[in-house]
Amino acid sequence: MNERLILASGSEIRAKLLQNAGLTFDVIVARIDEDAIRASLQAENATPRDIADTLAEMKAQRVAAKHPEGLVIGCDQILAHGQTILSKPKNPAEALAQLQSLRGEKHQLLSAAVIYGEGKPLWRHVGTVRLHMRDASDTYIEDYIARNWDSIRHAVGAYKLEEEGVRLFTRIDGDYFNVLGLPLLELLSYLTLRGTLPT
Repeated sequence: MNERLILASGSEIRAKLLQNAGLTFDVIVARIDEDAIRASLQAENATPRDIADTLAEMKAQRVAAKHPEGLVIGCDQILAHGQTILSKPKNPAEALAQLQSLRGEKHQLLSAAVIYGEGKPLWRHVGTVRLHMRDASDTYIEDYIARNWDSIRHAVGAYKLEEEGVRLFTRIDGDYFNVLGLPLLELLSYLTLRGTLPT
């Protein structure tokens, strides 16, 4: 089946994961007000899982409205620390506060993907990873942010596990691809079963 795949995300990591898996696709970044939508959902006491899923669907739907011929992949990732949801840090001070709040604690990363086509959502999945952060010192965290700010400012929780951020953790339970922001294995399984990818 020759279907046009569209990734509705500007994430370089998500694009690289799909490229490495041998997929051919276009990138069209969805323009939605994520902060406003997230705040609205939180005001309605939506769960972190529902927030991630809703944002992923809205991104896919927005792009699919202009490109109805394609299969559009929308993605979102939420970091849940107890009842708190963390976003990408706006500055090094916010990154410091985030990492200080997470150290010595457990938190979850929820990575949602929704495929939109034929005018409706066709498939969805939310992968969950549980992470245990070590009790790092203030000095280490401050130095870590100074060394890595250009990279971690694009990451929820102010760390990247695929880089030096791995040193902040003692245990990770879950699929590594979900840490990177995409439930890749489940996505590939669906596209294969659908016939979009060869068996």
